[in-house]
Amino acid sequence: PTVLTYRNGISLYDAQFDPETGEQIPIPDDVIADVVTVFNRFLIVCGDMGVDKKNIHVVATEATRKAINSAKFLQVVKEKTGLTIEMLPKEIEGQIGALGIASGFTRLSGLVMDLGGGSTQITWMVSQGGHIRISPLGSFSFPYGAAALSRQLHDLRKGKKKDEGDAAVAQFRQEMIQNFRDAYAHLQIPDVMVEKAKEQGGFRIYLSGGGFRGWGYLLLYLNQSHGKHYPISVINGYTVGKDQFEDTDTVKQIAKAAKDVFRVSDRRRSQVPAVAFLVNVLAEAIPHGIREAHFCQGGVREGYLFRTLSPEVRELSPLAVATQNFAPISYRTIQELIKSAIPKPSKNETKKFPDDFGEHVIDSFANVMYVHMFMSKETASTTALYSTSVGIMSSTHGVSHQDRARLALMLESRYRGELPPREMEFREALRSLITPEEVWWTTYLGRVGYLITRLYPSGEIDTAKPRVVFSSEWSWTMGKKKNKEGFVLTISVQKQKEDRAHLKQALEDNVKVIKKVGKKKHWIGKDDPWGMKVKVEVVEEGILEAPDC
Repeated sequence: PTVLTYRNGISLYDAQFDPETGEQIPIPDDVIADVVTVFNRFLIVCGDMGVDKKNIHVVATEATRKAINSAKFLQVVKEKTGLTIEMLPKEIEGQIGALGIASGFTRLSGLVMDLGGGSTQITWMVSQGGHIRISPLGSFSFPYGAAALSRQLHDLRKGKKKDEGDAAVAQFRQEMIQNFRDAYAHLQIPDVMVEKAKEQGGFRIYLSGGGFRGWGYLLLYLNQSHGKHYPISVINGYTVGKDQFEDTDTVKQIAKAAKDVFRVSDRRRSQVPAVAFLVNVLAEAIPHGIREAHFCQGGVREGYLFRTLSPEVRELSPLAVATQNFAPISYRTIQELIKSAIPKPSKNETKKFPDDFGEHVIDSFANVMYVHMFMSKETASTTALYSTSVGIMSSTHGVSHQDRARLALMLESRYRGELPPREMEFREALRSLITPEEVWWTTYLGRVGYLITRLYPSGEIDTAKPRVVFSSEWSWTMGKKKNKEGFVLTISVQKQKEDRAHLKQALEDNVKVIKKVGKKKHWIGKDDPWGMKVKVEVVEEGILEAPDC
């Protein structure tokens, strides 16, 4: 997890253009001095945090690469700070930017784009299991950054009549479309990805860089205002469909009319027409179209760091790693105990646990389900519900909004789902991010977690003497008429001559919270509610030593 982020508002791109003539000029000396000051301040912060100077990496991209006095700029920074700036070639910049995007997702497959101030890059990527594939040609880079495009569109109309300006812009638009089509043709996109785009109505596209993030925040604003209540305000993992992404007129109108838009500065707002122009170009240029747009926090900084990690480390779930700090002593045993409460897929797989509900979410749930135990009943469920969006796990990088919703709903259910009326709306908004089937499973697993914390309030399990063992299997003979589908959760208790703790009786009193999930009135959805019957059996048996996880 990131320890500290610090951003300075200096724009090296804007500083290189004369405000009166629009001509490119060298980076001014006062701007170079400001950059030196920022770096020296950063070195002090690194010293305070015990960072060795050899572990500090400074990289430069398009704005520095194209500066008239680029060499002088690099030399002055070196002399005044001792830092050597690594200038990234534009192809490498695109590759590293793509790795930054990969750092934000457990797995991804689609086109990726990075929109900086001076340039934009496009390539394709497949990331799964810690292994990353991108185009053998790297990425294609064009001088269509948010600031550069704003200036270009302004210059095309400067000193011209309206119809002449329109014609110049239209010609430039066709040039951009052709450039992106040429890039698409040469990127060697995998046939499987292309076929899927044809079948599903377009490509998934993953977008990073300040210009695209500003576009994403404007779309987020639309989904959090005027009666809409999208629950998560973290831009990484935010996803919109084709129609909303390409609705440039609405986004431009919001940018112009809204008094204050969350995380959109005046500078970003001024660039919206240029980004809208780019979005329109992409919508026309990319064969088979865009099906979904995924916004990403990761960029060159994150990609540079991600590149240094081994595939084994990349493969680790960010959510599981981030929650490790809160894990109880016997977290591995608890993880396995929860998973044993989920039936294995049936023979023909007509009944199985949802595929999209990743194992890493269950592991993360086991890690954090003790965190809010000290809280009162009035606050525990609410705090747990918000923990993945504004609480202790909100800053975790690389977590989808769907996984945030799954974990939050499991934690809320683990505290019996006791919410004050004002929080019901937020819970419903989280539920809307995943399927009714997944919502039902979050409720069930949350209640299983509740039972485990009642059995092991310290979070420590003696594997030589386990108090219980879970097992589960599907059933097609549930209900009074023996014709309902569901599953049976069997809780095996160690058979003892003298049960002074009355564990079996205590369990029978507590399993009611799990049984309730199977009642039809607790199924999820209004018109066609999703759920299934759950039978819980508590039996006394001889329990062998549990595996030491």
